[in-house]
Amino acid sequence: IGIWCKYGLWEASQKEYERARSVFERGLDVDYRNQTLWLKYADMEMKNKFVNHARNVWDRAVTLHPRVDTFWYKYSYMEEMVGAIDNARTVFDRWMAWEPEDLAWAAYIKFEMRQNQIDRARAIYERYIALLPTCRAYLKYAKWEENLHQKALARGVYERALSELHPHERTEKLLVSFARFEERCKETERARMIYQYALTQLESGDQSDDVSELKKEFIAFEKRHGSKHSIENAIVSQRREHYNNLLQDDVFNYDTWFDFIRLEESESDAETVRTVYNRAVACVPPVQEKRYWRRYIYLWVNYALYEELLAKDTARTREVYRGALQVIPHKVFTFGKIWLMAAHFEVRQKDLAAARKLLGQGIGMCGKENIFKGYVELELQMGEIERCRSIYAKYIEKMPHNCAAWRNFAQLEATVGEATRARAIYELAASQVDLDMPETLWRAYIDFEVSEAELDRARALYERLLERSGHVKVWIAFALFELEYGGSGSDNSENSSAEESKSGAVSHMEAARAVFNKGYDVLKSQGLKEERLLLLESWRDAEAAALQQAAVGEGEEAPSREHLNAVEGRFPRKIKMKRAVFAEDGVTELGQEEYFDYIFPDDEKKIVGMKLLEQAMMWKKAAAAAAAANASTNDDGEGNSGVQGGAEGEIDIDMDASDNESHSSRSSKSSNNSGDASALGKRKNENNDD
Repeated sequence: IGIWCKYGLWEASQKEYERARSVFERGLDVDYRNQTLWLKYADMEMKNKFVNHARNVWDRAVTLHPRVDTFWYKYSYMEEMVGAIDNARTVFDRWMAWEPEDLAWAAYIKFEMRQNQIDRARAIYERYIALLPTCRAYLKYAKWEENLHQKALARGVYERALSELHPHERTEKLLVSFARFEERCKETERARMIYQYALTQLESGDQSDDVSELKKEFIAFEKRHGSKHSIENAIVSQRREHYNNLLQDDVFNYDTWFDFIRLEESESDAETVRTVYNRAVACVPPVQEKRYWRRYIYLWVNYALYEELLAKDTARTREVYRGALQVIPHKVFTFGKIWLMAAHFEVRQKDLAAARKLLGQGIGMCGKENIFKGYVELELQMGEIERCRSIYAKYIEKMPHNCAAWRNFAQLEATVGEATRARAIYELAASQVDLDMPETLWRAYIDFEVSEAELDRARALYERLLERSGHVKVWIAFALFELEYGGSGSDNSENSSAEESKSGAVSHMEAARAVFNKGYDVLKSQGLKEERLLLLESWRDAEAAALQQAAVGEGEEAPSREHLNAVEGRFPRKIKMKRAVFAEDGVTELGQEEYFDYIFPDDEKKIVGMKLLEQAMMWKKAAAAAAAANASTNDDGEGNSGVQGGAEGEIDIDMDASDNESHSSRSSKSSNNSGDASALGKRKNENNDD
C-alpha cells in the first residue's frame, strides 16, 4: 500500500491528477480497509483544491468506515473550512447517529459554539446525556452551563443527575462537584446539605470504602465556612474514619482502640461509647500468654471505670467486671487487679458480703499474692483480726516459701500485742526448708525480739543464724548489735547509775570486739579473703567511732588508739598475680590472666616464690643506687664507698612491716649482695673511662 500511495502522490506532483486518482482507486480496489490510503487520497484532493472530489472521497470513507473517528473529524473540518456550515452540521448529524464516544459529542458542541449557536449546543447536550447517561456527561453539561453563567440551568443539570442517573453513577466526584458549585454560588447551606447527603448515601451504600476524598472536602469546607462546632464535628469524623481504617488492618492493635475510645468519650454519647467498648473487648487475644493480654485487660478496666464514674450505671459496671472475670483463663494465668477492683467496687456499693465472696473466689481459683494482700488489707481496715488470721493461714498454706507472708503475719500478731503468737510464727517460718528471702525473715525476727527487749533471745537468734549461714554480713550485723546492746540482757532496768552506763559502753565494745575476732577467725579458717577484708573494714569503722565518742566524752583520760592500730595492722596487702587460663575442656591452656590477691600479715601460708621475688627487687634497687653513686663522682674509692652506702640504704626496705624476722634476714642478704653491686658499678665505670 505504501507503493500505491507514493505512486499516486508522484502523479499528483506531476500535475497528472487523473492518473493519480486512477492509482488511488486501483489501490482502494486492492485494500479498501487501509485507513492511510484513504487519508492520502483525500489529502491529495484537498491540497489541490478539488473540494468536490475530496467530499466524495470522505463520503465514501465514512460510509465504509463509520467507526473511524478520524475520517469524521477531517470531513467535518473540511466542510467548516470551506464555509459549508450546513454540510458540516449534516456530517456531524450523520456521525452522531452512530452514537460515538464523548469526544465526538464534544467536537460537535464546540463546532456549534464557534458558530455562536448556543441553543443548538444545548440541544446537542440534551441528546448527549440522553444517549450516554453517565456521570461524566452530566458534569460536562453542568460545567458548560456554569461557564455560560447560567447558574440556575447548571443547578438543574446537577439535580437531574442525582435523580436520573443509576445509583452506581452517583459517584463521589459528582457530589463533590455539586457541592463546590453551590459554594462558588455562595450557597453555603446548600453545599453543607449536599455534603451531608453525600456522606449519608455513600457510607450506607456500596461505595462506603470510596469516600475519603469526600470527607476531606467536607472538612476543608467546614474550615472555610463552618462554625466552631461544625469544624470540630468534621475533624472528629475524620479521626474516627482514620481509627476505623487502622483497626481494619490490625484489630488487635489495642493502642488504637484506646485512642478511639478516648475520642468517643470526649465527643460522643454514652451509647456510642459503649458500642466502641464492646467492639474493643470482643477482640480477645488468640494466644493464652499473659504478655499478649496485658494491654487487652486494660480495656475492661477502662470500661468499668467509665460505667462507674462517668455513666453512673452501677448495674452495667457490675456486668463489666463479671464479663472480664469470665474472659480471663484463670487456669493458665490471671490478673489480681481485676479481682481487687471488682471487690473494691462492691465495697463502695456497701455490699461487703459480695466483696468477700469475690476475693474468696479469687483465692480459690488462682490464689495470687496481691489478692491475699488486698483481702488482708480490706479486713484489717474493717478491724476483723480473726478473718485476717484465717486469710494469712491460707496465704502461707498456699505459699509456704513466701517470707513476706510469714513476716506480715507475725507483724500483725505483734501489732495486736500477741507476742507469743508472733514468736511462734517466726519460729515456724524459720523451720521451713525452702524460703525465697530468708535473710529478711531473720532480720524481722531479730528486730521483733529487740523491740520486745528480749536481747538474749536476739543474741541466740544471731548464733543460730551463724550456724546456718556464717555469712560475713551476719557477723557484721551481730557485732554491731553487740556494740549497741552488748553486755545487757532482757531484764535491764532504766534506773542504772552513771558508772554502770559508762562501764556498759565499755562492755558493749568488748562484746563487739569478741564477735569481730570470732568472725575473723572463722572466715580465716574458711579461706575467704575478701570477706575478711570486709569484716576488717567494718571493725575499723566501729573502733574509729568508739574512739571519736570517747574523745568527746567526759572522761579525764585520753582515748587510746591501741585497738584501732591493732585492727589496721591486720589489713592485707593487695598484689597483682598471674594464673593460667584454660579452655572449656579444662586441658587446653589459653594463656595467662592477671588478678588481684590479698596477703594478710597473720597468714601462716606464704606465697610460693615471694622470697625470691623480694631478693630480686632488692638487688635491682641496690644496683641502681650503685650506678647513680658512680656517676656522681670521679674518685674510684669514693665511688665504691658511695655504692656501699647506697646498698646499705636499700636494705632497709621492708616488704612486710609486721614480720621482723623476715626483715632481718632480707637485710643481711641484701648486705651480702652489696659487694656484687659495687663490683658491677666499678666495671661499668671502667668501661665508661675506656
